[in-house]
Parts: sequence; C-alpha cells; structure tokens
Amino acid sequence: MLKLQIIVGSTRPERNADALLRWIGPAAAAQKAFEVETLDLRDWPLPFFQETRATVGDLSNPTYSDPLVKRWNDKIAEGDAYLIITPEYNHSIPGVLKNAIDSVFFSFRFRHKPVAMAAYSIGATAGARAVEHLCAIMLEADAVPLRSPVLVPFVENAFNAEGKPSVPVQDIALSVLLEDLAWMGQTLKTARAAGEPLPSAVRIRAAAGRK
Repeated sequence: MLKLQIIVGSTRPERNADALLRWIGPAAAAQKAFEVETLDLRDWPLPFFQETRATVGDLSNPTYSDPLVKRWNDKIAEGDAYLIITPEYNHSIPGVLKNAIDSVFFSFRFRHKPVAMAAYSIGATAGARAVEHLCAIMLEADAVPLRSPVLVPFVENAFNAEGKPSVPVQDIALSVLLEDLAWMGQTLKTARAAGEPLPSAVRIRAAAGRK
C-alpha cells in the first residue's frame, strides 16, 4: 500500500480548501492503493525558510536549525505520493505552501515521488496558473508532477449541500487523477527500491570537487 499525503496549502481562517478536502479525502481513502494522511499546514507553523548548508547539520541526515523543520522533513519522507490542495494567489501558490516546500532542503524527501494537484479559485481560472508554478517548483524538488490536475473554478459555488461537486465531471477528473497517482506511485516506489542515483546537484558538486 502507498502512503498518500494530502497537503493542504492554505492556512487562511475562512479558506475554501476545506471544501475540496471534504471531497477529495474520502475519495482518496476509498482507493485500495492508498493509506491516506492529511498534512494541514495550519498544524505545521514552519519558520520562514532561512536554512543554509551551514545550518542543516549532517547532510546525510539533516537536523536543521529548528526541530519543527526536522520533523517536517521526516514526515514528508514517509510519503510515497502527494496530493497538494492549493488556491491561486496572484497567479501563484500561497507563500506558506512555497515555504513548506522550500523547507524540504537537502533531504531530497520529495525525490522520485509523484505529486498530484487540486487547485481552486473564486474566479474562472480555477487555479490553473498556480498549478503551472507548482509544477515547476516540484520539478526543482526532484518530484514527479502529474499532468492532469483537478481544477475547481468559482469555488464558492462549486459544491452542493452534501459536499459533492456541482459539476459531475469533477468526480471523473478526481477519479482519473487518483488512478494516475496510484500507478505512478507504485511504479516509482518499485524503481526507488531497486536503487537510485544520488541527486544531480550532489553529483555535480562532487564532480567539480566541491563538498
């Protein structure tokens, strides 16, 4: 079974992320491939990212300058796959989500693991531009972003009183996303177990004679 971590990327008091989580969480749990855990960034008040090579400690098992950052890296390490719920803020993702990803620094805990995305906005763009930025960020984290996100426009009216999408095709999109995430998660888990090269940044530094 794959450990799926659903990361809630908004911490605002009246966030719309909760509506997506109430929909996505049970659907993910119903997939036999997944053991689901929710990582709500409200529960992870990470300090503003300021780590350097000097503050992370032992590079083979970084300790970091704050115990919470260490615990966050260890928690992310437990995941085999990730599903990030994010709003769109000014054509991008919330700063708190970027900070959480940046904090996984030098541990490479996202490396060679799949990341799916569910995005929303109060307007017509449905978080598509946030997803574009998030894909680039996760690629730099050595993760494997999936192609097809779930996009929810006009989120304030996107769910009915039972918490179901007002547009039925959204259930189909979520089902496809979860199927793809399960397949990619198992494929990459098998590949990691067979052995993987050191991160490219580490190999380049070593080849250049830099520690």
